[in-house]
Amino acid sequence: MEHPKYKIALIVGAGEGLSASLARLLSAQGIRVALAARKIEKLGALCSETGAKAYACNATEPEEVERLFGLVERELGTPELVVYNASGRTRGPFVDLVPADVEQAIAISAYGGFLVAQQAAKRMLPNKHGAILFTGASASVKGYAQSASFAMGKFALRGLAQSLARELSPQGIHIAHFVIDGGIRSAARTEPADKPDSMLDPDAIAESYWNVLQQPRSAWSWELELRPWVEKF
Repeated sequence: MEHPKYKIALIVGAGEGLSASLARLLSAQGIRVALAARKIEKLGALCSETGAKAYACNATEPEEVERLFGLVERELGTPELVVYNASGRTRGPFVDLVPADVEQAIAISAYGGFLVAQQAAKRMLPNKHGAILFTGASASVKGYAQSASFAMGKFALRGLAQSLARELSPQGIHIAHFVIDGGIRSAARTEPADKPDSMLDPDAIAESYWNVLQQPRSAWSWELELRPWVEKF
């Protein structure tokens, strides 16, 4: 069975939680990791732990995204695995939402994903090898009340992933979108005592990302939904 090999990974929208779990798992597999975020001050401990290198980047700015990929190429190597983990939201009654805030939220959730994926694809296509993974949410498939901007952004990101899977997968690039259908557990956000296991473990999510990356290309997934086992459908 054919298994893809990745040497350099770039995680955009890095922070605590899922990004940190992915960085630890990938580095443990011998993959060099680059972390990108608008503010990288809080990534120092994770970089020390995993050997990752942090880069400041606003994923909604084309010039910054292009510069990010250039820096990673020069300092680590060309990313063969790229994860888009950034998202933006502004909550509130629909009639009270500020258009500029909604525009920014959609830009972070979806437009940034386009910019990052475009730079990644330009580098992967010549070798017909690579993987681009997108982190979605419940809002990718369910629009909740007072969460219009998040739903619009995540719906768009899912559409982008589906389109790219049809265009790029036949050219050797594995595209996958992950619907994280529930809250992710963290040190600052844990389950209520009366609802154990009601949140997703970020390490377990990272394992699912890794499992998708190991799929033989004759049976690639383009999307995977993850949710707590105790959820009532």
